Amino acid sequence: MTLAEARKAIAAAEQKALEIGQPMNIAVVDRGGNLVAHARMDRAWIGSIDISINKAWTSRAFDIATKDLAEHSQPGDQFFGIHASNHGRVMIFAGGIPLKRDGEVVGAIGVSGGSGKQDQTVAEAGVAAFV
Repeated sequence: MTLAEARKAIAAAEQKALEIGQPMNIAVVDRGGNLVAHARMDRAWIGSIDISINKAWTSRAFDIATKDLAEHSQPGDQFFGIHASNHGRVMIFAGGIPLKRDGEVVGAIGVSGGSGKQDQTVAEAGVAAFV
């Protein structure tokens, strides 16, 4: 994951956020879960900075979209309680998606600042620009 690739994904995600009229925080991490780049759009919530970074980290740490992890972490499901692991860093709501190259996860994008559906839509735009 290069800085240029991270910036490309963030730019596409920002464009989608502008289109839907929702300022967002957008983070990209590398294959080790380390932050490569982050953007906080004008008027995006400061409380969503950490959430966007942690969504990206979660998605890379488990190689799964946070939206899908959320579905498996409901009471009675196999990952119930996972959000309390890793010192509370695990995010179990939409907006984190692995970034893949040739079928291999090389990083992840995390978006926060809107509804779950908005966060997911903006993250998907970043993924589309990465591939």
